[in-house]
Amino acid sequence: MRIIPVIDLKAGLVVHGVAGRRDEYRPIVSTLTSSSQPIDVARALIQHVQATEIYLADLDAINGQPAAFALFEELRALGVSRWIDAGVRTTADALALANHGIEGIICALESLQSPSELATILATLGPTRVIFSLDLKQGMLLGDLAAWSADPIDPWSILRTIHRLGIRRLITLDLASVGVGQGVATLEICRQLKAEMPEMELITGGGIRNRDDLRVLDEAGVDGVLVASALHQGLLKNPHHENTKE
Repeated sequence: MRIIPVIDLKAGLVVHGVAGRRDEYRPIVSTLTSSSQPIDVARALIQHVQATEIYLADLDAINGQPAAFALFEELRALGVSRWIDAGVRTTADALALANHGIEGIICALESLQSPSELATILATLGPTRVIFSLDLKQGMLLGDLAAWSADPIDPWSILRTIHRLGIRRLITLDLASVGVGQGVATLEICRQLKAEMPEMELITGGGIRNRDDLRVLDEAGVDGVLVASALHQGLLKNPHHENTKE
């Protein structure tokens, strides 16, 4: 299981995400770097865990402002695969990221216009480049759910729909657990997902506290973990893609 460091970007700075309360996010304070500049923070995180990927949530773009394409280009020089959540709503939004060479384009339930738009994005860019994010807050689905015609609309109806559409890379994330260090809220859904859809590449995160949390997720079949706070706070010291089964 690999560790994927996370950057939350707001107004040009890396901020500390806490429970999805984005209005309260403040510049990061880290044991890894004294800077809150995105390139400095990204470099420190990548070196700390020897990451091959980095996840960036462009909170301004998610809120409808222009995406930070210049920064995305700067990140290319760090030599890792860039996973970018820039609030993709339409195929045009996804193509704009693809045209900047983004390797992992996050299509998040919180932002997506509809499942039909997701189908078009998949047909255009393919299942390797597109990563669906199942966005929850305290277990409740986020986003405009009117276009998702399942009855009832619950996490499993969404998951089965995106699986039928061809999604093979998936993030499950409960924003209420982000940055609060109380454990991963999506553990049980991850276990069930791997049992029902074993071919799905499964990423989760939010609430990671220590190596024990990593071990439990690894045993549940999770392929990768999004981590920020535990790294900045020094709670995970040089995990270096460790084998969490040891």
